[in-house]
Amino acid sequence: MKKILIYNAYLMPMRSPDIACGFLCTDGKKIDAIGEMSDCPERSDFDFCLDAQGGWLLPGLIDAHTHLGLYEDGLGFEGADGNEDTDPATPQMRVIDAINPFDYAFEEARAAGVTCCAVSPGSANPMGGQIAVLKTWGHWVDRMVLTQPAAIKCALGENPKAVYHDKDETPVTRMATAAILRETLHKAQEYEMRCRKAQQDADEDAPDYEIKYDALLPLVRGQIPAHFHAHRADDIFTAVRISREFGIHPVIVHGTEAHRIAQDLAELDIPVLSGPFLTDRSKPELRHLTERSPGLLSRAGVKVAITTDHPETPLKYLRRCAAVAAEQGMDEGQALRAITQYPAEILGLGQRLGALEAGMDADLVLFSAHPFAYQSQVQLTVCDGEIVYQQGGMCNETD
Repeated sequence: MKKILIYNAYLMPMRSPDIACGFLCTDGKKIDAIGEMSDCPERSDFDFCLDAQGGWLLPGLIDAHTHLGLYEDGLGFEGADGNEDTDPATPQMRVIDAINPFDYAFEEARAAGVTCCAVSPGSANPMGGQIAVLKTWGHWVDRMVLTQPAAIKCALGENPKAVYHDKDETPVTRMATAAILRETLHKAQEYEMRCRKAQQDADEDAPDYEIKYDALLPLVRGQIPAHFHAHRADDIFTAVRISREFGIHPVIVHGTEAHRIAQDLAELDIPVLSGPFLTDRSKPELRHLTERSPGLLSRAGVKVAITTDHPETPLKYLRRCAAVAAEQGMDEGQALRAITQYPAEILGLGQRLGALEAGMDADLVLFSAHPFAYQSQVQLTVCDGEIVYQQGGMCNETD
């Protein structure tokens, strides 16, 4: 691990005031110090020094909902591994078994300053599997993972209906989608109760291992949330209803109509992963798609993270998505936090990621100008203290 010093930078720490001209240094995988140039340490103490020349230094960018490495760049069926659409309830599916870290989109993400993302199963099934959070740098997914499972993926609305209608199987209605979720969660709660009784009483027999319900134990125990794919407002309220029935914590993914019920979501303290909105209205439930949605949600008091839903919008355009949200009325600072601090907090990693503070992971991106400036370019990306991109060429692990 190199000790890195970046100086003469405009620093945006996210959780503290900006520093107009300052420094940041790393010691191994963590940020060691950050401050004004008057406190900058000696350059001779570091393995790599960079004069930012007024460039803007931010935490590495984070997308809390992608399918990175599951739908591989330039491939069809052979590279499509996000939906096990042979059973409407597959919580036992682990995305880490399908992610290909050699997909070129990982390299593009690093070159765009994205250092971390959540990778989710697709939305074909009412319950699709286990979400993982990982760094974008590495070649062995097990070593890239931060949390697994980070959440359980659920889906409401058109996608499950369309997939199983074509198969002439259940579900073909929103009622059936909700019923499948309820049945699976109820069985998981029964399984959890029997496991607990067996642990507490030696005379109680433990249930036979059932992979589906075992996979749901962290969810029904309140240890991880459920990420609900939901576009329409009524589907969002179905996610709330089911979450209340089973005492689980919901996160709304996409939330195309979430701005129409922003006050309700704010009162319920339910976060929204907003997007993708740099796309077309490809199906009826997207008819209210608008780039103004993140700003409307944020102003109502909803915690918002902006998502590309890669590959729907390529992950390398995450910063552009936030810039468009700002152009369409979102507070500029909130838009930047929506791709740094807030996704980290929603993913339960706010103590490690999403801000520039001593002790946080050394995930950094240096821009030549303000990140939302059209011609601003990424000059340097650091992930876990490693320089993974430097302007003028990609950095590969084999370099």
